[in-house]
Amino acid sequence: MVSASSSCDIASRHISVLPCETLAVFAPLWQEGEGPVRILDGTLGLGGHTQALLEASPRVSVCGLDRDEEALALARQRLAPYGERFHGVHCEYSRFADALDALGWDSLDGALLDIGVSSLQLDEAERGFSFYGDGPLDMRMDQHSGRPSAWHWVNRESFDRLKECIATLGEEPQAGRIARAIVDARQKDGIDTTAQLAALVERAYPAAWRAKARRHPATRTFQALRMAVNDELGELQRFLDGILRRLRLGGRLAIICFHSLEDRMVKQAMRHWAEGCRCPRHVMRCVCGHEPEVRILFKKPVQAGEDELARNPRASSAKLRAAEKIAEEGTAGSDGACA
Repeated sequence: MVSASSSCDIASRHISVLPCETLAVFAPLWQEGEGPVRILDGTLGLGGHTQALLEASPRVSVCGLDRDEEALALARQRLAPYGERFHGVHCEYSRFADALDALGWDSLDGALLDIGVSSLQLDEAERGFSFYGDGPLDMRMDQHSGRPSAWHWVNRESFDRLKECIATLGEEPQAGRIARAIVDARQKDGIDTTAQLAALVERAYPAAWRAKARRHPATRTFQALRMAVNDELGELQRFLDGILRRLRLGGRLAIICFHSLEDRMVKQAMRHWAEGCRCPRHVMRCVCGHEPEVRILFKKPVQAGEDELARNPRASSAKLRAAEKIAEEGTAGSDGACA
């Protein structure tokens, strides 16, 4: 069993964002009814959100997934006091169905994603996620996955692929200059460390831009490489494609995003699920009979307040969106047919 001091030490390594707001999304699940409440935490991290859920009600059980083996080991240590109410699984969150099948969980009452990089990953230079320390260009959330690391992207990918990656995933206006600087530099010598790459990107930035920049010039480039290395948008899309079918009626989904592209994907998916008629615009009368599958819980995404930002500045870009499932996929109204 984990001692109180050990649990506090693990918790201090990463502060969960929007903890109260996230808990409020799921609270109706255990405030109503009497049976067990099964929740998926697809991005377990160090287990902060999961611990809050387990503390909220003895009826709650959580299946927590993470592809970072170090984080998973620490979360298991932290959550050991909850016994069989917690199940930690090493896998990508897009493979949630496999994990649930192994547990015999046919349906879920709730599902949660917190799609941010943990402090554990950012603060350990040897993981290669951050330019504030000097470490190898890795950036893989699962270092044993066999996936190409950031070193491969920086030293092997073409100028065009690098430019597209940095421009699209990093939303970096200087993507062309940065990609050219990387390609030119690696022809002379390899780029092996985060410090080398950060310095290279900084030099590639126009002096006027460097003077006005609020963040380090390498911020967006590192973000883009990390997202490419871990296929983060692909992971999210595969999750969104399958999660609604696993939620029971009345089940709830909460997703916290830190990146505009991910938040846009979540917003569009939830809006699509919440649509009624899906007939083409030229059809004068609905013939599809499609009913909304979810009720969106917040008109606008929930963001951290001043008190939380004072405790945890990394919460500044977090956005929470949530929905409740109100109908099965493909449900039709009484005067229509399934689409």
